[in-house]
Amino acid sequence: MLRQRRLAWPNHSGHTPTDHDFQYMSKDQPVQHTPMMQQYLRIKSQHPDTLLFYRMGDFYELFFDDAKKAAQLLDITLTARGHSGGQPIPMAGIPYHAAENYIGRLLKQGESIAICEQIGDPAKSKGPVERKVVRIVTPGTVTDEALLEDRKDNLLVALAVFDNCYGLATLDLGSGKFVLQQQDTETQLLSEIERLNPAELLYSEDTALPAALKERKGLCKRPPWHFDLDSCRQLILKQFNSHDLKGFGCEQLPAAICAAGCLLQYVRDTQQSALPHIQGIRVEDSDDSISLDAASRRNLELDSHPSGQLQYTLLGVLDKTATAMGGRCLRRWIHRPLRDHAIVNGRYACVASLLENQLYRDLQSSLRQVGDIERISSRIALKSARPRDLLVLRQTLAILPVLQTQLADSENPHLEQLRQALREQPHMLDLLQRAIIDNPPVLIRDGGVIAPGYHPELDELRNLSQNADQFLIDMELRERASTGINNLKVNYNRVHGYYIEISNTQADKVPAHYTRKQTLKGAERYITAELKSFEDKVLSAREKSLSFEKALYDELLTTLAASLLDLQLCAEALAELDVLVNFAERAETLNLSQPVLDREPGITIVAGRHLVVEQLSSIPFVANDLDFSDERRMLVITGPNMGGKSTYMRQAALIVLLAHIGCFVPAQSLRCGPIDKIFTRIGASDDLSSGRSTFMVEMSETANILHNATSNSLILMDEIGRGTSTFDGLSLAWACADYLARQTRAYTLFATHYFELTTLAEEQAGIHNIHLDAMEHGDKIVFLHAVKDGPASQSYGLQVAALAGVPQSVIANAKSKLQQLENTAYIEQQSHHEVNQLDLFTSREYHPAVVLLEEIDPDSLSPRQALDELYRLKKMLKEWQ
Repeated sequence: MLRQRRLAWPNHSGHTPTDHDFQYMSKDQPVQHTPMMQQYLRIKSQHPDTLLFYRMGDFYELFFDDAKKAAQLLDITLTARGHSGGQPIPMAGIPYHAAENYIGRLLKQGESIAICEQIGDPAKSKGPVERKVVRIVTPGTVTDEALLEDRKDNLLVALAVFDNCYGLATLDLGSGKFVLQQQDTETQLLSEIERLNPAELLYSEDTALPAALKERKGLCKRPPWHFDLDSCRQLILKQFNSHDLKGFGCEQLPAAICAAGCLLQYVRDTQQSALPHIQGIRVEDSDDSISLDAASRRNLELDSHPSGQLQYTLLGVLDKTATAMGGRCLRRWIHRPLRDHAIVNGRYACVASLLENQLYRDLQSSLRQVGDIERISSRIALKSARPRDLLVLRQTLAILPVLQTQLADSENPHLEQLRQALREQPHMLDLLQRAIIDNPPVLIRDGGVIAPGYHPELDELRNLSQNADQFLIDMELRERASTGINNLKVNYNRVHGYYIEISNTQADKVPAHYTRKQTLKGAERYITAELKSFEDKVLSAREKSLSFEKALYDELLTTLAASLLDLQLCAEALAELDVLVNFAERAETLNLSQPVLDREPGITIVAGRHLVVEQLSSIPFVANDLDFSDERRMLVITGPNMGGKSTYMRQAALIVLLAHIGCFVPAQSLRCGPIDKIFTRIGASDDLSSGRSTFMVEMSETANILHNATSNSLILMDEIGRGTSTFDGLSLAWACADYLARQTRAYTLFATHYFELTTLAEEQAGIHNIHLDAMEHGDKIVFLHAVKDGPASQSYGLQVAALAGVPQSVIANAKSKLQQLENTAYIEQQSHHEVNQLDLFTSREYHPAVVLLEEIDPDSLSPRQALDELYRLKKMLKEWQ
């Protein structure tokens, strides 16, 4: 069904749409000949890869394929208007005042939107009203508060390949943070992109993306010339008004420069404005942080969980920050643990100082009054800040002196640096207090944002329009007295303006200077020269008032933008202070202790705990120790399923990670030597989109570890080889463990159900066996979750199956089959003399001679029989050797 909707132009224009505004909707006229559709197609041709929101009165309209896509993605009605090539033109639309909601939904699905506004005056337009694209909203460049997650960075990343190196440029447009880095290998590249998790990824049309990136949302191809080294270098120099890039430390990073130039060009094209809040570049070196690959970030559940519930993650338990800026900072720290002990020890000292005299409590209370001035300052720079942004900025500036006073109680030098960065802005605060009312409307176009007394001309215009009601009352009293018409009314409505209304029963008393304006049932409406003059003056004053207020608001944003750098430094200090205060609160609440980092190799954890499991569990958590040293590099972990092997392994990695972000740790104590990488191979999953089976994924992750781990790496490997046949899996597990122990010599926790691997501890120095304890109680099993030295005695597989609810008939059948298999293995051991395989696959206790001895009853044998059995045993031993 075709939608019947007449478009409405903005009220202030006074324009009613004419026939030419709707020509493109005619079913009989070819659409390509209508001026309005020609305008649409011309603008659309400039933005072929974005959804064009074409403003028509109170709606944004979409046509052709854009309309079909939007209707599907937004679940809105697809209609049609006009014809092209004999076919109806698809059309869909949304109200402009509700556009924010629809744009947000499209951005989450990876779409980009070009906002095309009316910039001409409809009343003066002889053809279609002039329109142009004023902004392009993309997943990586959105800055509107309602379209962003307040505690998560929204990153735009550009990838460039130059001389076999990978350059990455990262920009958070909401804060102005601009970071460059260069990677040598595809593995490093994938690890960094997993860490950054960009909302949008720019890359050249002639670049072949790694397979792991092809399924990402927000991929955006750019022309190859946007990555030209010389052009990109000039763009960067122009942005920062610099002669060279040496001061930024990226002069010798050509791939990163190419990425940065493309990114800057893209942001300028989409924002249609200057970028004054991007005031510098920071270069990151991968050697500065502990590397975690994509699998490790997922397996450790740092900030995401398969259930989608944040409370099941490390971030969910750790984040009690008071501000959105602090929440984003904490997430960045968790994903980039540092190797620089000086920085990390400095954070420990801050936390310890905040714990003294409970200083963190007052600071946390004050920080709760701080707004997200990091993103507000960016919106000020982009001239998109809303009135309530300025109100939040004003409230934040007012609390800065309180924070400075509270921080003065600490003698810590780094906290003092943060205090200095929280510079009071008395002039800015005074300006905002004078300029903005206490409860401003959402949008400046609604008016009533600028406070009375801020500007006399605005006050005069407002008084003129606001005193109209009193003028009408006074005029009504005068006209009643002069005409003798007691029921005469002077009034106003938005359609017909000001009028004098007189009932027909008093028509004979109407003065001659009254001019008829409108006839109603039972009454007539009139206008006088005085009332007409007042109407023109009031309506003009209202329009001038809104226009003048908008100009004052723009002027206010320009004034505030002059202090942009101070605001950014203040926001950065507030975010870091919030995280450190949060660390202090968590340390006291969760019973965390200060780690010790040193240069001696090894990791020693006393009474370590898994922070997330501990908080979510209703039973007391069993703490366990961990000891790695130069002579103790691998721990082979055995024990029953559900016994706690995976928890024990993950808690070790999380404790080490927490220590390297500056947080106290869930352990009685931690001493940690140098760590460069954390790897995990835990869990079973397939990758159907890439055609990889569970076992293939397992082997790919294992290969990554074997190729990239070093002697300073921490490795968690769980159940290697379980996805194939028993002997294949056992052989692979044994070979991987042997390689890590002999060649890599990393700190390795190697959990397995192959009990044969426990013999490695006898064959190689540096390998030790530990197990998670459990005990049987009748047909049931009790998990003790305590780590003990030595291998486990058995796996308790059937008992765990029973706990999981497997039917008793199946358990009984399994027990019968198990007995049968054990007997078969026993008979095969007796009947085969070729038992000289590696001890890995057999044990001397199954040798036929030993079995024979167990069957002999010495008391029942005669001397002759005993001598025969002795010779028989001797012969068997000789054959076996």
